[in-house]
Amino acid sequence: MDQTFATDRETLERAAVLRFIRSSGPGGQHRNKAETGVRLFHPPSGITVAATERRSQFQNRELAFERLIAKLEDRNRKRKPRVPTARPKAAERTRLEQKRRRGTTKQERRDPEAE
Repeated sequence: MDQTFATDRETLERAAVLRFIRSSGPGGQHRNKAETGVRLFHPPSGITVAATERRSQFQNRELAFERLIAKLEDRNRKRKPRVPTARPKAAERTRLEQKRRRGTTKQERRDPEAE
């Protein structure tokens, strides 16, 4: 991912698609009837976040935006390239020795060949 995404709140509010959903769980009739849950979709990045923990739609909306910002910042962060390391010679010797032993064990299980 070479593309970077804006993480300021105003830009995200314009770019994100906000949907209000019913949330479940404790909180009584208000929480079960009202659409207090929030689902945010950010089309440029394809990220979707949801918040249904609070009984208040406003609080869930704030939580969803915080999560979206955190995910976008994580995606914007440059990753260090992995530096491949060579397998130690001792480890390679051990691995080959174990393979030899295993092969010998399997050969010894065979029926003796008739002459």
